[in-house]
Amino acid sequence: MRISKPYLRSTSIQCYLCLLLNSHFLTEAGIHVFIFSCISAGLPKTEANWQDVISDLKMFETLIQSIHIDATLYTESDAHPNCKVTAMHCFLLEWHVIEEEANNTAISETVHNLLMLANKSLSSNGNITESGCKQCEELEEKNVKEFLRSFVHIVQMFINTS
Repeated sequence: MRISKPYLRSTSIQCYLCLLLNSHFLTEAGIHVFIFSCISAGLPKTEANWQDVISDLKMFETLIQSIHIDATLYTESDAHPNCKVTAMHCFLLEWHVIEEEANNTAISETVHNLLMLANKSLSSNGNITESGCKQCEELEEKNVKEFLRSFVHIVQMFINTS
């Protein structure tokens, strides 16, 4: 039985770097690089988390203060904790609408980064299937401010359970 340790970085790059440096730079500096490379191989990966999503959300809120986004978005206002993954999937779909409506490079980049972080954080929940949850199209359409408020609430649900 093989036990995988996903929290450890791939050591192959560090090993090749060590061999290269060690063969060409047999100096004190080369030895230090060798030691630091070996240590870094055992450090945990830096993974996205929901706090990073909140951070991008704050940046987004600052950016949209000067821009009016006239969109109504499917918004889950009162998601049950047993439906948080389903609700988050709906929110992420609606973020693409915001990206299109904004027509602003800074906002598009921030939304793109937020989507990547949220999807990566959401992937840690595996392939959870939730039943009895509203589908995206069944949700009430609300303005961007209400959407953001509800999105923060859902993200907080994930933060509080991790």
